[in-house]
Amino acid sequence: VSFKGRLYAMQTGMKIDSKTPECRKFLSKLMDQLEAMKKQFGDNEAITQEIVGSAHVENYALKMFLYADNEDRAGQFHKNMIKSFYTASLLIDVLTVFGELTEENAQHRKYARWKAAYIHNCLKNGETPQPGPIGLEGESFDVEREEAGSSSLHSGTTQPTSSSTFEANNIPTSNYTGIHIPPGAHAPANTPAEVPHNTGVTSNTIQPASPNIPLVDPSLYSAQSAGKV
Repeated sequence: VSFKGRLYAMQTGMKIDSKTPECRKFLSKLMDQLEAMKKQFGDNEAITQEIVGSAHVENYALKMFLYADNEDRAGQFHKNMIKSFYTASLLIDVLTVFGELTEENAQHRKYARWKAAYIHNCLKNGETPQPGPIGLEGESFDVEREEAGSSSLHSGTTQPTSSSTFEANNIPTSNYTGIHIPPGAHAPANTPAEVPHNTGVTSNTIQPASPNIPLVDPSLYSAQSAGKV
């Protein structure tokens, strides 16, 4: 997952800016890291074969999504669930390195990103979020507000729209790799087995486990030598 995340960052960075010295230095270091990971994990099919890699990332993204969705529908709102929704949306972004997203995954990404922002702001403002998909008939989903709302997870300055026409039927109970994830068994490996069930109150002690390999190495920002991309 970390390899594909770095690859996504590389491709996105190239599209944004591959000419300025700072960006060339950053992208060069990132490319070196990708090459090093290829050598280190050269026998890992999730890295060497796109179909396996895509299924691996998708499977993990949907585990994160289904865990968060299960907690949401049960009315159990907490920081770990919010971060799982948001992380799921980012991992679905990573799937674009394999090509265009399926309609189902595009809907999962939109819903997860919006839900993360909606619940985050409800708890921040002392409000009780409404569990599950919500929306009023005839309303359209405002993509710009949804995208802006997701950024409030970091800035806390933008309020997300409070409704969506996302339908519950659009959320499947299994992923698209043929692996069924039964209810109650979709918490990912880095998620605590039990979480506090204090509705409407966030806890500063609930923190998701950090991945073994960061998606972007902080040392990239202090790379000394510029390389060519």
